[in-house]
Amino acid sequence: MKNFFAVILIVFVIGCAKPYIKPPEKPHPAKAEEAKPAEVKKEDAAGEKISLTPAEVKKEEVAVEEVLSKKEKEAAMQVKEESAYRDALFDFDSYDIRTDAREIIDNVASRLKKNKSINILIEGHCDDRGTNEYNLALGEKRANAVKDYLISAGTPSNRINTISYGEEKPVCTEQDEDCWQRNRRAHFAVTK
Repeated sequence: MKNFFAVILIVFVIGCAKPYIKPPEKPHPAKAEEAKPAEVKKEDAAGEKISLTPAEVKKEEVAVEEVLSKKEKEAAMQVKEESAYRDALFDFDSYDIRTDAREIIDNVASRLKKNKSINILIEGHCDDRGTNEYNLALGEKRANAVKDYLISAGTPSNRINTISYGEEKPVCTEQDEDCWQRNRRAHFAVTK
């Protein structure tokens, strides 16, 4: 019986005991001053020095971050939009639109219909065979053939621009048919 009362007494004491909680430390006076943000000096539009409170500094930092964030998002969307467009390829010495190129150009037309805020620049390119003048003219014909196709698919002509680079901007420099084929192209660049 004595053991029974001893066990109950121990349980009662343990159950009622409050755990020791360390009181919060008070900052050292020197450390408190270090933690307090100082006013920031800045020049206003007239070139005069002004002081900003920590709240004003934070407000300006947030505004700058929002502007940067918006520009970064726009840049990312531009890259994403541009990467969705594949080049339309052409046969040697031709500006006729091939069957496989029609699917690519139809995709471009569909994207332009969905996103009215973008325009497109069609770059005409050639392989390095032929004179510079001939290739510039052929690149222009390729770009215009694609433009005409897009217009016939319902894209307004004022949203499409063209340029010819001829053989000036190759994607490949090997001297074989595979490389030449990759250079005979209409490239799509998104513009605003």
